[in-house]
Amino acid sequence: MGYMEQYHFWLENDYFDQDTKNELLAIRNNEKEIEDRFYKDLEFGTGGLRGVIGAGTNRMNYYTVRKATQGLANYILKQGGKDKGVAIAYDSRRMSPEFADTAALCLAANGIKAYVFDALRPTPELSFALRTLGCISGIVVTASHNPPEYNGYKVYWEDGAQVTAPKDKEIIAEVNAITDYNTVRTMDKEEATAAGLYQVIGAEIDDMYMAELKKQIIHPEIIAEVANDIKIVYTPLCGTGNVPARRVLAELGFKNVYVVPEQEKPDPDFTTLEYPNPEDPKAFTYALRLAKEKDADIVLATDPDADRLGVYAKDSATGEYVSFTGNMSGMLIAEYILRERTKTGTMPEDPALVTTIVTTNMADAITRAYGVKMIEVLTGFKFIGEQIKFFEQTGSNHYVFGLEESYGCLAGTHARDKDAIVAVMCLCEVAAYCKKNGMTLWDMMLEMYEKYGYYKETQYTITLKGVDGSRQIAEIMDKLRSNPPKSFGDLQVLRFRDYQNDKVVDMVTGKEGTTGLPKSNVLYFELPDNFWCCARPSGTEPKIKFYMGVKGNSLEDAQKKVEKLTEDLKAVL
Repeated sequence: MGYMEQYHFWLENDYFDQDTKNELLAIRNNEKEIEDRFYKDLEFGTGGLRGVIGAGTNRMNYYTVRKATQGLANYILKQGGKDKGVAIAYDSRRMSPEFADTAALCLAANGIKAYVFDALRPTPELSFALRTLGCISGIVVTASHNPPEYNGYKVYWEDGAQVTAPKDKEIIAEVNAITDYNTVRTMDKEEATAAGLYQVIGAEIDDMYMAELKKQIIHPEIIAEVANDIKIVYTPLCGTGNVPARRVLAELGFKNVYVVPEQEKPDPDFTTLEYPNPEDPKAFTYALRLAKEKDADIVLATDPDADRLGVYAKDSATGEYVSFTGNMSGMLIAEYILRERTKTGTMPEDPALVTTIVTTNMADAITRAYGVKMIEVLTGFKFIGEQIKFFEQTGSNHYVFGLEESYGCLAGTHARDKDAIVAVMCLCEVAAYCKKNGMTLWDMMLEMYEKYGYYKETQYTITLKGVDGSRQIAEIMDKLRSNPPKSFGDLQVLRFRDYQNDKVVDMVTGKEGTTGLPKSNVLYFELPDNFWCCARPSGTEPKIKFYMGVKGNSLEDAQKKVEKLTEDLKAVL
């Protein structure tokens, strides 16, 4: 069916409720809007669904959520996982509780038990819950750090990580096989509860989750020593982090934790935020104001589903607050864990740190310094979580830490996704260590730069929305793939990696090899002296992202080099 036929199908079919039809009738004279809502089905990608809330096949609504869940249910039934059940969590966004129930009742109608949290919870706690409950799968209703008009739906498998190959493609095939909405099942909530197919979960999971987090603390005695002196400002950015982040810090003994009052409570409109993303400096406006008032040592922000952490800390030389990228905060935690576990003799045998191909090259320098194996995976924390599963299956390594550049990391194996609550806890321990030693987190970062080199990373993003945008993004990738640049400015491309075609080309000798990683639409250009550039279309937004990294001799030198590499990239494009 064309988009106009789909539009009329939704208007005329009794399956769709009157509120949906009224919303669609309101746009009957806007063909461009009708096309955007119906020109395709909202794509169920390898991470699930994400889109603007509204009526239509290309929107997040009861019907697209229910259809996705029916596809997941069909897959679970084929895998013989019906009796294990599915855990479901949701965030503070519009329609999140409603979409969580929609998914639960579809599962229940298929005879699959749903364990639904009693209120909003962080994404990493869902990963923990499904493993704790022995579920076959998990669902989180969240759009992470997207603008308020969005919502999303992420699927996890029994190992606690988001689904990876081949299951991701197999689930997508089941979802795409549903062409008739009338075949999608649901049932009454009271009936589902009475039948034991809808169970509310809450405090008991919270308690176990907290206990697991606290196992990652290395020096509780240092926290106790400075607990009365160190000052922490925290904002959950109107999302799920408020309760668990405050609870774990309180239970560890931190006395001076100040929460940004304007962003403490859940707010689906994110009224005080242009964009609820801890990567955006504007998201820290209120937190930095409070930090200056309280003379805070560290300023923390978790995104709405509490899997990403943004950080500011004081520069002791200037008294100003300095922002940390995800690479920087991740490296601070990694250095602390590897150093202190080595010192205290608590490093496991065959330790491994897992990172992604677009994360800072400083990770390689740090792991070499402590004799820890570094493993690189594709972009996406699910691939880091997958490595933990492989380690457990083979006994080959012991996971000590994992991180990606996009403000996500995981200490411990209680979850298999990035966990901003454990990151808050770990970074506050690092800050306590710094406080005891008369320094700040920024001072420690400068020490690391002096020790390992001044690594600097950046991103250049092109946003191209709609039908034409998708085509333009594909054209950019095709051009770079079929005719890879031989240089970026005066930097020669040494090696070219094409993960889609599992190919690595030595650009000097012409010799070819394989990437050793799953296929993915990613291109990577290795340049001299720890310089690099990587191109990757976003899987959740209408963007193509270019990641870049350099190594300099000072902060200023690294900044100049990364700016020049960005300009050289633009010239190539």
